[in-house]
Amino acid sequence: MDLLVVRHAIAEDRETFARSGQDDGERPLTDEGRKKMAQGARGLARVVPQIDLLASSPLVRARQTAVIVAEAYGGIAIEEVGALTSGAEPPAIVEWLRGTGASGTVAVVGHEPDLSWLVCYLLADSDNTFIELKKGAACLVTFSGEPEGGGGQLKWSLAPKHLRLLGGARA
Repeated sequence: MDLLVVRHAIAEDRETFARSGQDDGERPLTDEGRKKMAQGARGLARVVPQIDLLASSPLVRARQTAVIVAEAYGGIAIEEVGALTSGAEPPAIVEWLRGTGASGTVAVVGHEPDLSWLVCYLLADSDNTFIELKKGAACLVTFSGEPEGGGGQLKWSLAPKHLRLLGGARA
């Protein structure tokens, strides 16, 4: 299995949105975030030609990011996964991954610092994070067997700027 880890794109400012009285889970992407993610998703499709399963946190900003990624892959389906909600812990995500039975490429869209923690857990079975994903960034972790803590290998990690360049954006 290959695990494509994608952090959600640029969302509205947390503090400004909080003043609206709405729950933070409803905080959407900005227009700039949508535009940059569309460019980045095109780049993502160049380096990962196929996604077999696309999963997203149920929070609005992650779902909106997943929709953009899905469109870059011809409109593939998106599965909402509670284990990817902000505050998720790596063992819960690994348990979900194992339950999918997927053998190809699984993409997950979620939040920081959860995704960095997940990647570090998968690479080194560590609670200490040594990688940070910027908004709209992605990395690919591969497994020779079932996903487990310390069982993954980092194939690559790309900043959003690099994904956009791969997607045809100008520097």
